Amino acid sequence: MIELTKDIRSLTDFKRNTTEFLEDLKRTKHPLVLTVNGKAELVVQDAESYQELLNAAELLETLKGLKRGLEQMKQGQGKGAEEVFAELFDSVGH
Repeated sequence: MIELTKDIRSLTDFKRNTTEFLEDLKRTKHPLVLTVNGKAELVVQDAESYQELLNAAELLETLKGLKRGLEQMKQGQGKGAEEVFAELFDSVGH
C-alpha cells in the first residue's frame, strides 16, 4: 500500500539518496512513486514484493477464467467431460 506522505518522492531525491531508499524499500515493502517535474513517472519496489504482485495478478486471471467458465456452464455453453475426453483420446490416436 502506498502512503502518500512518505512514498512519493522526486527522482532527483532518489538519485541523491539511493542507498537509503533501497534500505527503506526492503524494510517497509512499500513501493515508491518517483516524480519528474512534480508528475508521477516511475514506481520502484523490492523484487520480493514485485513477485508477490505478479503472483496475485496471475491468481486473479485464473479466478476470472474460472468465473467465465462457470457462467458459460450455467448458460448451457461448453462441452461435457465425456465429449472432451473423447476428443483428447481421438487426438492422441487411441
